[in-house]
Amino acid sequence: MAEIKVEKPSEKKLVDLGVKNWSPWECEPSEFDWEYASNETAYLYEGKVIIKTSGGEKVEINAGDLVFFPKGLKCSWHVLQRVRKVYKFS
Repeated sequence: MAEIKVEKPSEKKLVDLGVKNWSPWECEPSEFDWEYASNETAYLYEGKVIIKTSGGEKVEINAGDLVFFPKGLKCSWHVLQRVRKVYKFS
């Protein structure tokens, strides 16, 4: 299965991707399980999350990160600090 990919994008890349037009999502500190029905790309404006995949991978994402979640990924979200992100499906 494909992996979660995390990068610190340049401002130009964010503009080129059109993140300002993506759908917003917010979450207070919590834990929940999630399965991705589609590929998702997300940009975190604020927050800190530990993602634990069903395969045992542990990925930390923070404010300023651009993250790719592959279709079919099963994971649990551990939201440590309030998250404010935008996302799009592909």
